[in-house]
Amino acid sequence: MLLEYILLFNMLSGVVVFCSTRKHLLLSLLSLEYMVLCVFIFMFIVMMNYGYELYFSMYFLVFTVCEGALGLSILVNLVRSQGNDYLSSMSLMSW
Repeated sequence: MLLEYILLFNMLSGVVVFCSTRKHLLLSLLSLEYMVLCVFIFMFIVMMNYGYELYFSMYFLVFTVCEGALGLSILVNLVRSQGNDYLSSMSLMSW
């Protein structure tokens, strides 16, 4: 029971960091990956407690890797076109 509360606190701290980072794209991507990692650990613990199959966690990891690769490609595109990863230098007209 205590482990679930610790994971919930970690998830909420990731949400707070994601909402407070408005300057760099890399920091927001790292906080998103942290939240996904917390969700994965929580999902793994729940599946182990209730005796479910762990194939769903493998699918979750596949989609997580795809999300990370997409975020890194957006970061590289932004750095190549703007020269930095500041979110303030990005406009919707350039996309």
